[in-house]
Amino acid sequence: MPRWPPPYKAALSLTMDNLGEAQSVLHGTWPHAIGSDPAITTTLPRMLSLLANHSVRATYFAEAWSLPVYPSAVQSLVSGGHEVAWHGYQHEVWSGLREGEEEENFRQSWEVANNEGVRYQGFRPPGGRVNERTWGLLREHGMGYVSPLGKLGVGKERVVVLPFEWRAVDAFWYMEKFAGIRREHGEGEGVLGPKEFGSWLMARVDEVVRTGGYMSVLFHPFLQTSEERLAVMEEVVKRIAEDGEIWVAPCREVAEWVRAHPDEFGSTDTL
Repeated sequence: MPRWPPPYKAALSLTMDNLGEAQSVLHGTWPHAIGSDPAITTTLPRMLSLLANHSVRATYFAEAWSLPVYPSAVQSLVSGGHEVAWHGYQHEVWSGLREGEEEENFRQSWEVANNEGVRYQGFRPPGGRVNERTWGLLREHGMGYVSPLGKLGVGKERVVVLPFEWRAVDAFWYMEKFAGIRREHGEGEGVLGPKEFGSWLMARVDEVVRTGGYMSVLFHPFLQTSEERLAVMEEVVKRIAEDGEIWVAPCREVAEWVRAHPDEFGSTDTL
């Protein structure tokens, strides 16, 4: 069983992905003015208020393209003690990038991030998979961790792996395009609701505490479109905030702990 900072028995990172319309602009499907995504202008402030009410700090995996588009959102995250991590330049499916495209994505993203005063320390690859060459690029750019599908541990180039799992992602339950992934996980193809997501999350949190593990929970602002969905997030945030056995911390802090205690966590070759 991994050892977490005393007195905690388990660790959990609450995360968010997709800062606005980066992917829609990439694919030419964004029909509104740039910088007007209600998920960021209206929903995100509600989510941040909820987190502040329970003193929970999160990690937001943000596309570099979006940093200058939503500077006030970035500032709100930073001032609230949250981590701003990397989610590609415009949410490109990472495992589908060719070598030159991957290198260019790093270059573009770091240029923008440096201009905006953001120092990325971690990466969640859109689509959940990295390439073999990604490890060296992460090390080259000073990245301490990556958050893909996979296993917790110290990965290649000493980059820490903080995995997520599909069922801990709101999109798995709420979006039609995840039908195939739901089928693979034995949930059928139909869209499910907040009740199912909330029940699974609460049971999973209990399991992680019991086993002394780690989990990453993911809420997308663009999917928090009803009071019922926001209530699931609040229920989970309240649960983890009040449990003295759970270390609730941004990904970068968990990664620092894992890197400092490699013998406790082992190695992983997640791709």
